[in-house]
Amino acid sequence: MLPDYHIHTTLCKHATGDVAEYRSEAEKLGIPEICFSDHVPNPDGYDLAHRMALDQFPSYGKMIEALHDGETPEVLLGVEVDYYDGCERFLREWLSARKFDFVLGSVHFIEDWGFDHPAQRHIWDSADITATWRAYFNILLKFVESGLFDAVGHLDLPKKFGHRPTDKDLKEMAQPVLDRIAGAGMGIELNTSGLRKPVGEIYPSPLIVAMAREREIPICFGSDAHCPGDVGDRFRLALDLAREAGYTEYFRIRQRRKELVPLPEG
Repeated sequence: MLPDYHIHTTLCKHATGDVAEYRSEAEKLGIPEICFSDHVPNPDGYDLAHRMALDQFPSYGKMIEALHDGETPEVLLGVEVDYYDGCERFLREWLSARKFDFVLGSVHFIEDWGFDHPAQRHIWDSADITATWRAYFNILLKFVESGLFDAVGHLDLPKKFGHRPTDKDLKEMAQPVLDRIAGAGMGIELNTSGLRKPVGEIYPSPLIVAMAREREIPICFGSDAHCPGDVGDRFRLALDLAREAGYTEYFRIRQRRKELVPLPEG
């Protein structure tokens, strides 16, 4: 089995289950390693409804540290960091001052629109789909340029409710972002949570995974688990997707240093 590098905790206010339950589920599945990557806090009040408060972060660290007991699977300390204009003012120093194994970056907002939030889904009904995706990829360009992250999470998240540009437009928009990801030495995540959403597809799409492979962008795997039963969810399909794109390796990470290892055999 593959490591699962995207697992949440109750501190994000929209997940259930104790951290030990997540590890227990991973153990049952034979997953060798898991990384808790919960939503990082920010003192400017950004999206407080879906993340821990800054003064709760020490509790997060203690929850993960309690699982460093020599048992398997091994547990890593990570965070999922939302990128938005101005976030660098706090995050650049705060992230570098902490001993994370993995910093996964993501984008959930275009200006004030939480485009993947069910309560704001109706905005898609009047949105220009191609223009929305273009705005998203423009944010991703800044995201990569920030140099804050080890990998991009659920790279094509705007497809969550089934709203997509044409393949031609998608390829044109994604190309400069993927070029910069490759140049920065960042990775991308194959995130199976899309299979649990209306779109019914892994993030990112086969087209984007193939483009990433052409650029030798390393990959990791994440379930985006919000309950213990999500851990390792349908990783076999993610493995198939990686292989079909031509990948033969994925990365594991410690203290933010990637190591490429062979994909498991069929």
